[in-house]
Amino acid sequence: MQGNPTTRRFAPTTGRIPIEDVRPRVDGGRRPARAVPGEVFEVSATVFREGHDAVAANVVLTDPDGVPGGWHPMRLVAPGTDRYAARVSAGREGEWTFRVEAWADPVATWRHAAEIKIPARADVELVLTEGAALLERALASFTGDADDPAARAALTAARDRLLDGTRGPDERLAEAVAPAVTALLARRPLRELVTSSAQLPLRVDRERALYGAWYEFFPRSEGAVPATVDAEGVVEPPHSGTLRTAAERLDAVADMGFDVIYLPPVHPIGTTHRKGANNALTAGPHDPGSPWAIGSADGGHDAIHPDLGTLDDFDHFVGRATGLGMEVALDFALQCSPDHPWVTEHPEWFRHRIDGSIAYAENPPKKYQDILPIDFDTDPDGLHRECLRVLRHWMAHGVRIFRVDNPHTKPVPFWEMLIEEIHETDPDVLFLAEAFTRPAMMHSLAKIGFHQSYTYFTWRNSKDEVESYLSELAGLDGEESAACLRPNLFVNTPDILNAYLQYGGRPAFGIRAVLAATASPAWGVYAGFELCENVAAGPASEEYLDSEKYQLRPRDWKAEETAGRSLAPLLRTLNEVRRDHPALHQLRNLRFHRTDNDAVVCFSKRHDDDWVLVVLSLDPHSVREATVSLDLTALGLDRTDSLDAHDVLSGATYQWGRENYVRLDPQCQVAHVITNRKP
Repeated sequence: MQGNPTTRRFAPTTGRIPIEDVRPRVDGGRRPARAVPGEVFEVSATVFREGHDAVAANVVLTDPDGVPGGWHPMRLVAPGTDRYAARVSAGREGEWTFRVEAWADPVATWRHAAEIKIPARADVELVLTEGAALLERALASFTGDADDPAARAALTAARDRLLDGTRGPDERLAEAVAPAVTALLARRPLRELVTSSAQLPLRVDRERALYGAWYEFFPRSEGAVPATVDAEGVVEPPHSGTLRTAAERLDAVADMGFDVIYLPPVHPIGTTHRKGANNALTAGPHDPGSPWAIGSADGGHDAIHPDLGTLDDFDHFVGRATGLGMEVALDFALQCSPDHPWVTEHPEWFRHRIDGSIAYAENPPKKYQDILPIDFDTDPDGLHRECLRVLRHWMAHGVRIFRVDNPHTKPVPFWEMLIEEIHETDPDVLFLAEAFTRPAMMHSLAKIGFHQSYTYFTWRNSKDEVESYLSELAGLDGEESAACLRPNLFVNTPDILNAYLQYGGRPAFGIRAVLAATASPAWGVYAGFELCENVAAGPASEEYLDSEKYQLRPRDWKAEETAGRSLAPLLRTLNEVRRDHPALHQLRNLRFHRTDNDAVVCFSKRHDDDWVLVVLSLDPHSVREATVSLDLTALGLDRTDSLDAHDVLSGATYQWGRENYVRLDPQCQVAHVITNRKP
């Protein structure tokens, strides 16, 4: 028995106009791409159809209230690619969606045919009549606003000209394809066979998720008094700084233009297996221990170290920072000293060896006897509730940013649940992943909710390394990491004193500061960078000698700046130019320009009519000369334009064009930071 021949056995999964490979798409569309208000990002898709008729496409953004946004026409990226793209931005925070619409473009199809047939005098009257009918259809859409009478008049005149048999075919066609008419039809195009892609999610976070300058310091070193010995040989033990004395440092940090103060753990520190100076296995009687060995009889992750003060002192610190226009980021390190209250209250949260002892942290051959890692599989619900309580505790005390220590050593689903639960009630709370690990884990942490990430930037120092890695972070290489991973380019950390800084002297510090501050919207420094501290614990070590992780390190900031040894003025200038130029608030607008020297890089960033151009030597030892070949169109200029190039570092103004000679001397100027307007 035969079935009904009109019954379809299968429903097509492809739309009438196929739309494929829509980007940005994170995890196949299961997770949201990321943006901040006003951030420009690209939506692209492959759009095609059968035959030779023209197609076109546009992007529709839908806001958190479910209201579709305006018209975002897509352009063909290159002839023959079928790849269309549009640069769009979302206006406010919240959960958005976007989709691509593809459609047959009858006007473009007709225009292509007419521009071939009319000169060949083929089907002349038929072609012109078809064009007039399309313009008649277009007239119907121009009603209702003040521009419509003029638009209707122009379209009517073009239609009538097409039908005017007293004129020659070329003249009749010319008005219908004139730029003014083409622009009107692009504004309200005739769309046939409209096909939509699936809606894809877009999460728009607050601006600090993308843009900000971070400064890290240890409160216990600010106002600290080192040990002294009097004339009788009596030792006066060292005295820790406090949150109150640390608050006095905030004015200087704000004066350098930083937006975020990041504090390592401020909690009580255990005494069992406490590490001594320079990570010695045995601590002296006055060694303060590592802040990451969290927990003692004085409390755990929700307590303040008694030497630093009280919660009232913490509130004072946060209030002082807020008053200076800065936010406080607090370290969230899920690990414990053997003295942490959790060890006795929740022994099931820790890994036990076969002999019953709790395992301490190891990264063979290194051993961290003062730190116990957590077992996330024995009581995940209980651990989740406790961590949520701890985070909300600090949120109630003004912390809206958490720098998470080593998140890559904990299960990814744990972070996904924790961050999403915080996001549901407090979407302004941000998380920075300190994840110096393999790319798959870094990207996974970004996909599941981390707003920013540390990167491999510290170890990228040659021209090839810098250009390749920054291109990857900005999404210039076609990868989609920029859709969710936002880099924070820290130039140093308490754990990382790269060889480039150890052996490059003061110029190396300036080079890395300029590069980080201008290449990424988020960058950071650890205290002591501005003093060019560069002495490592050993020849092959990236650890600081006399590391602040294990001892107090008071510094005489004012004396160093007064003597002209501090880089604070440079950091101040860099952060000022960042605030003054919206182009530096963006990540995905990075563009490289050619130089003929393998130690000189040149890149620009542009947003609307604002641009910044950076020419930087990567050689901290030698004078470098180069010819810089500018892509003027990347700056929004004509190929024949010249630039009034204002250098914010030197204060000089140059007249630049497409080809420019530069000479960079590490002893006096490592870079040009050029803007298109004077500060």
